[in-house]
Amino acid sequence: MNGSQKLLIIFPTYNERENIEKIVHAVLPMDPRVNVLIVDDNSPDGTGEIADKLVNMDARVSVLHRAKKEGLGQAYIAGFRWAIERKFDFIMEMDADFSHGPEYIKDFLSEIKEYDLVIGSRYIKGVNVINWPMSRLLLSYSANMYSRLITGLPLRDATGGFKCFRRQVLEAINLDNVHSTGYAFQIEISMRAWKKGFSINEIPITFVDRMAGQSKMSKRIVREAIWMVWWLRLKSIFGLLD
Repeated sequence: MNGSQKLLIIFPTYNERENIEKIVHAVLPMDPRVNVLIVDDNSPDGTGEIADKLVNMDARVSVLHRAKKEGLGQAYIAGFRWAIERKFDFIMEMDADFSHGPEYIKDFLSEIKEYDLVIGSRYIKGVNVINWPMSRLLLSYSANMYSRLITGLPLRDATGGFKCFRRQVLEAINLDNVHSTGYAFQIEISMRAWKKGFSINEIPITFVDRMAGQSKMSKRIVREAIWMVWWLRLKSIFGLLD
């Protein structure tokens, strides 16, 4: 990544007023090439209004207001389209609640020089998750084993949402055909990139559960992930992942 290239970090938000200002102020000093896009799904707690204030404070911050909550996947797709239109060289997914540490941004910027997609993995060197109950940890670890077994996707952490793409990866994927709305979105977008032959690398991170706000995990999200991996496998078998 040279001095003229730009990175956009996308923060999808819904009720993140306790975190959004802090995380933006934490990531911007990491590198002068870092820009931020907040994609807010009309948060009733006022996250969108805080985002507007941040835009007025720093030219590297932008906000995309969406009319309603439509899930993580659709928020990211809206952010991807925004980034592609503005020709950002690299586009990063990142949670706004500090579960993804800003200190890892430099590692992503280093690795993206050699790969098309870089993923922060909780499960490369053992299990690197802090403050999760055992039930949540077992669910996550099992989901990753399950997705790898069914789809063949060679990732230790396919459900992780700390990622950096080259713009060309997202341009090559037909975003209209990405159907997942919850955390299955992470499996689907990586699967589509892998099937198109893009190079992927995982780097170790430590995931720290949120200290403020509420988790968006639900039974519906889990159910979607269970059937989505089979849908992806069938699509892959028939060469229909574009």
